[in-house]
Amino acid sequence: MKKWLPLIIIAILAIGLYSWGKGFNNTAVDLKETGLKSWADVESSYQLRNDLVGNLVKTVQGAADFEKGTLTAVIEARAKATSISIDPSNISAEQLAKFNEVQGGLSGALKSLLVTVERYPELKANQNFLELQSQLEGTENRINVARVRFNEAVEPYNKHIKRFPNMLLAGVFGFDELQYYKAEAGSEKAPDIDFDFD
Repeated sequence: MKKWLPLIIIAILAIGLYSWGKGFNNTAVDLKETGLKSWADVESSYQLRNDLVGNLVKTVQGAADFEKGTLTAVIEARAKATSISIDPSNISAEQLAKFNEVQGGLSGALKSLLVTVERYPELKANQNFLELQSQLEGTENRINVARVRFNEAVEPYNKHIKRFPNMLLAGVFGFDELQYYKAEAGSEKAPDIDFDFD
């Protein structure tokens, strides 16, 4: 009996380590996939906005003798925003900052467009424009909700892989921390809107 005791202890330890490693890995995979799906929802919301911007630009062009500089800025910002994509399994702080920067540029250009449109009463009364404006507002809200949900999905994954002793296995299995979505620099300040069109 004594000669089998070391083998029994080793077998129990091996089964325990296997169960721990399996449990850690499967939970980390589940949590990471939830985070990646949430990022896909963020990108989907941005894609919807980009699609709506194209329709908004066409409506504004067709309905008003419009200030070309503002319209050009929106078109260029949209092009930049659609040119940046992120691999959700390798999101870095730098990639997220660049993505946030170009999306912020599009948001700023849209705000400028909508403020400038106030000069055109016939455009404000256009049903297509009003519908697009309403859809854009709804889309901006969906983008914000998607970003919040992404951060909520990233949190349990990051906690899971950073806690001891899980952090020991995270490196072995190749689980890296996911980056949180952060607000663009300066967004804590209220926007300066000037309604003086003289």
